[in-house]
Amino acid sequence: MPPEDDRSNFGLVKRTLLDNLETHPRRVHRIHGEDEPAAAAAAYDRELRGVTLDLVLLGIGPDGHVASLFPDAPGLDETERLAVPAEPKLDPYVERVTLTPPALRAARRIVFLVTGATKAEAVERSLTGPPDPAVPGSLVRSGGGETLAVLDRDAASRLRD
Repeated sequence: MPPEDDRSNFGLVKRTLLDNLETHPRRVHRIHGEDEPAAAAAAYDRELRGVTLDLVLLGIGPDGHVASLFPDAPGLDETERLAVPAEPKLDPYVERVTLTPPALRAARRIVFLVTGATKAEAVERSLTGPPDPAVPGSLVRSGGGETLAVLDRDAASRLRD
């Protein structure tokens, strides 16, 4: 969907975060979700070749999904492509494009931003459980940088320490 659509993740980040920064990032890599998914994924894959992302901001869904990598989705097995089309598993049920695990793990910094009690179990399984394709959040950690979780009290309620 285009960034102007209220359901657009990029649109939300742009309105609430990027537009309010004093100093704007030199480069923002946006998935063109308004394009046909296979074409948008191929274009995004080409754009990211040779690029190291400084920051990837992710949520964790109530089912443990991150980006549009849903539990046991085929994209979790991807080892070559950096972006792929993804079938929607939650509302909004629109065709999607997602970064793949290799693209996410290559980022210098991954930040999970998660709120709400409905995500507490997924946060626990993602951050403390073993890597598991049934919980995609458990598979995403920066390979050479840092991974940080910013959680509200409700989302963190099942974590110890």
